[in-house]
This record gives sequence, C-alpha cells and structure tokens, in this order.
Amino acid sequence: MTASTISLKAFLATAKEALAASPTQRSLPLTFVVGNESADLDSLCSAIVLAYLRSHIAPRRLHIPLSNLPREDLALRIELGPVLAKADLDASDLITLSDLPQTLDPNDTEWVLVDHNVLTGDLRRYESRVISCIDHHVDEGVVAMQAAPRVIETCGSCMSLIVDAYADAWRALAHGNQPAISTKRISSDLNQLAQIALAPILIDTIKLTATAKVRPKDTRAAALLETELMHDPAFDQGAYYDAVTAAKEDMSRLTLRDILRKDYKEWENAGIKLGVSCAVQNLDFFLEKAAAGSKGSGEDVLLRALQAWAEEQGLDIAAIMTTSNPGGEFQRHLLVWGLTASGRKAVQRFTEDTADTLKLTPWNDGILDEQGVRYAWRQLALDSSRKQVAPLLRDAMKWAGANL
Repeated sequence: MTASTISLKAFLATAKEALAASPTQRSLPLTFVVGNESADLDSLCSAIVLAYLRSHIAPRRLHIPLSNLPREDLALRIELGPVLAKADLDASDLITLSDLPQTLDPNDTEWVLVDHNVLTGDLRRYESRVISCIDHHVDEGVVAMQAAPRVIETCGSCMSLIVDAYADAWRALAHGNQPAISTKRISSDLNQLAQIALAPILIDTIKLTATAKVRPKDTRAAALLETELMHDPAFDQGAYYDAVTAAKEDMSRLTLRDILRKDYKEWENAGIKLGVSCAVQNLDFFLEKAAAGSKGSGEDVLLRALQAWAEEQGLDIAAIMTTSNPGGEFQRHLLVWGLTASGRKAVQRFTEDTADTLKLTPWNDGILDEQGVRYAWRQLALDSSRKQVAPLLRDAMKWAGANL
C-alpha cells in the first residue's frame, strides 16, 4: 500500500482534538460529515466512512464525522457495538452533538450530509453551509445544485452510494498506483473501514436479498468491499451479519420511551408536527413489554407512553412503524395517532388517501383504534418503509394545514 492512512481510532481522536481546540487554534473552516437525526446504523457508519475517505484524499483536509445524537443516546444503538468492535472502537471514540461547541459560528463551518438532505433540529442553523450531500431519501430540494458531490437517489443503503462514488479513491488508498489485485490483502486500516462500510449495506438490504430495495450500486458496493475482505481469514461475513442483526433486534434492556426515541424522525409541515418512531419488533412486542411489570393493560400503558413521548416532542401526530418476521413471515405494522385537531384532520386525510395504496388492514381487531383519532394497521404493502410512508403523511399534513 503506497497511500498513507491511519487507524480509525487515531483518525477519530484527531478529529475530536480538532473540534475541542480553542477558537484561536482551530483550522477553519471545520468540515463536518453528519447523518440524519434517527442516527441509525447507516447514518452513523456513513458519516465515519465518508469523513475518513475525504480526509485521506486530495486536498487531505480533515473531515469530522458527527453522530447526530447526544452522547447518552449512543447507549440505545446496541447494534453499533459489534460493528465498532471490528475497528477496535467503542462508543466513547465517536463524536456526538454533545461535543459540538454551542458557540460555533456557522460561517466557520462546512457541512457534508449523508443519509438525509435537510438539516433538522439544532443543526438547521448550519443549512446555508452545506457543501455536499450523499443520500437515498426523497430529494427535498434544499441542497444547492452546485454542491459537490450531490448524489440523491434511491438505493438500499446510503453507504452503497458512498462506496460507489468514492470507489476510485478507495482503490487508490488500498492499492496505491497498482491495480486492485484480489490476492493482495489490504492494510488493517482499510480492512477496518471495509467492515464498518459493509455492515449497513448487509443490514439494510438483508444481505442483498430485499429485491424491492436493492439497486445496482448496492450490489457493486458490496462486491467491492467483499473483494477487499475475502483474504482476511478472521472475517466471517455470515457471523458478522448475525451478530449485528441480533444486537439490532435486542430491545430487552430498553424502556418503551427508549424504543420510541431510538430510531426517530420528525417533520413539520403547515404548522403541523409529525414524529415517526421505527422499531424492529412488532406491535405485539410493544403490548407485551408495556404489560410486563405494570398494573394496567398493555394497551393503556403503551398509549400513555406514546402520548407522553408525543407531548415531550410537541407532536400533533405520533406514529410507530414496525418490521418483524414472526414465523419467518416479514410483516409491517403502522400506528398513527392525531393528538391535536390539526393532527386528527391530517390523520383522517391520510387514512382516506392511502388505505388502498399501503394495503392497510386493522391490526388486532382495532384494539388500539379510536375512530377519527388513532389507528393501528397491518401494512400489507411491504415495500413501503418510512421513506415512502412519511411523505404520504406529510402530504396529508399540508392538506390539513390548508383546510383548517
């Protein structure tokens, strides 16, 4: 290997030091790479991998990978553990919102977005400083067309778009000026990076078997990473996938509030605020967890927990989307609750407009339903994840806002 690289641990330490430096000692602008507010595996890993790659290619300017969550919330990302372990990292090595100086002047920063194309929450004040974006969600039209690169297209995993866009840079780092030869084992630094990059691709596409989600760039990216890793005798892809999947599905240590905030996104349209929590356990699991150790019914405890979360976030609409595989059958459940007059109007519109599109059928005989207010469904349109359902809810919110 002819290109000079450092370990991920050393890279993150360098980035953390640069961010913690006194304002007079900082090399400006500080360039951040940040994923979306749900801070799922794809977002977290994408920020790390892209920041590392961009820091190691010309002009070799440090990019700081920022995990878009407070430090205490890293404990909820259990699936991150086996991935970080592959690079001899732990959660304390990551840079989070808790490390971001509150007095940081937007003009002293530049931002690269991954796995989203609109800054939200407290980061929204840096919106004018976005210079690049790689994302696989619906284009909100906020990132300037001259951003470079500006890659916003459908793909199973955002990481696939990153690996594809920087494939030449990856090969140059791994093999220098020599052609990529499959019999040559890459350095430990790039080996660690490849394993971190591969995890979200495998998880998001179910090892490339989710045909409705997989795109050619997913296949190409996975092939590149697998080729780089194939001569590492210690790497077992099947065991790696199983370990990450098991960690992702383990919610035994989480409270209902933890689960609701673990993979959470929110939007505001027409003065109506929506929050969507995703989970890899079904509504049956939610009821069982709610009932365990409580005196009330599972339904009452769950609804109280969801209402408390909605009030904490100031929501007009709260939604839960689940994926699960009971008996080996992939299922989606969807719960939508209008908590205010405007929220209920939007929920009713959403129900009327999408019941057929999403193939919604009442879940568990409507045990969680309240007519015109709250509905829980089994969603038979299995290809529609939050990427597809949230825009439909937002369309209903826009209509409701215009018809109050």
